[in-house]
Amino acid sequence: MSTEQNKTIVLQFYKAFDNRNIDQALALLAPNFVAHMAGVPEALDGDGFKAFGMAFYFAFTNGQHTFDEVIVEGDRVVTCGTFTATHLRDFQGLPPTGKQIKLSIMHIDRVEDGKIVEHWGQGDALGLMQQLGIVFLPGPALFPHILKSLLSKLFKKPTRDIEKLTSADE
Repeated sequence: MSTEQNKTIVLQFYKAFDNRNIDQALALLAPNFVAHMAGVPEALDGDGFKAFGMAFYFAFTNGQHTFDEVIVEGDRVVTCGTFTATHLRDFQGLPPTGKQIKLSIMHIDRVEDGKIVEHWGQGDALGLMQQLGIVFLPGPALFPHILKSLLSKLFKKPTRDIEKLTSADE
């Protein structure tokens, strides 16, 4: 297949997912499909990848991939951009927040005989957790206070140990 055909197949996959046409998206995956997902310790087969994708599909409505960059080299298609959606259903035990999310994403998909046979996916999981309010990262104004607290704990004398030593000497 030509590089342009490979690009078309991969972009059709993401468009079908965004249009909530899961059957059409899954039809573009080869029977021997394998996915390597950041944060997932082992590769996923087609069923595992479907379960992973469906968790997002159900929890985040109006999902939309926007690719700023699409690079094709032989049988591989690299897509870089963002995924936006609204969190309206449970996601990994977190009740719906109603929040709009925007994640940086990068994918590499390998196409063989008109089907996607391999996928590597990287999404900004920390950014997702921050946007949903699960993870708090201190802003620059808090760093001096955090540093002061850490230093005071580091240089604080352990009074109990001193009391034990002085009472043992008596």
